[in-house]
Amino acid sequence: MRILVIEDDATLGHALREFLSEQGYAVDWLQDGVQALGALTGQHYDLLLLDLNLPGMDGLEILRSLRASGESVPVLILTARDDISDRVAGLDAGADDYVVKPFELQELAARVRVFRRRSAGQSAPLMEIGPISFDTSNREVRVHGKRLQLSVRELSVLEMLMGRAGRVVTKRQIVASLSAWDADFSENAVEVYVYRLRKRLESTGVGIQTVRGFGYLLDVDAPQDS
Repeated sequence: MRILVIEDDATLGHALREFLSEQGYAVDWLQDGVQALGALTGQHYDLLLLDLNLPGMDGLEILRSLRASGESVPVLILTARDDISDRVAGLDAGADDYVVKPFELQELAARVRVFRRRSAGQSAPLMEIGPISFDTSNREVRVHGKRLQLSVRELSVLEMLMGRAGRVVTKRQIVASLSAWDADFSENAVEVYVYRLRKRLESTGVGIQTVRGFGYLLDVDAPQDS
């Protein structure tokens, strides 16, 4: 899941990028409203965390411009404006959620997880396929009830595959979802993480198939590719 944080406060912006990156998201961060709007015309994001008081262009202006252009990317407003009129204005402009500063990072993480589940078509935080269960709230994978130790990147790739189980996920989709501007994450890296996951899932009855020329498909009772 790729997130753009638009926040002019350097301390908060840096903290959000670090915290969300540790949660397994690909996070970009901008401090200027005009730059942010420009970035949104050339990049796909799964979620925007949008401050309202920004230099260059106000957050509400950015939001109205996005919605007027038909852009449906989910937007979570982060702001110190706590009057009910400000909340209504933000929601009426097209925001999907609203968090008033100061806020707890764990609360923000929970709200972001809701958007992640929504984008994957999930209504609950637990994904299951065969003997594998993935608790997306606690970022924990279990096989036959036993916890499986995975790296942050391995968790993120597995989450994408489980969220689209039975459907092909392309390398490009994985890179786009997991790669931030300053991250060295390529299609070659995807192959490495898929290889590692296959080793972890051996003997589970769940396989990651390579669909030549397209990408990968997670399926029960599928043979593991070499």
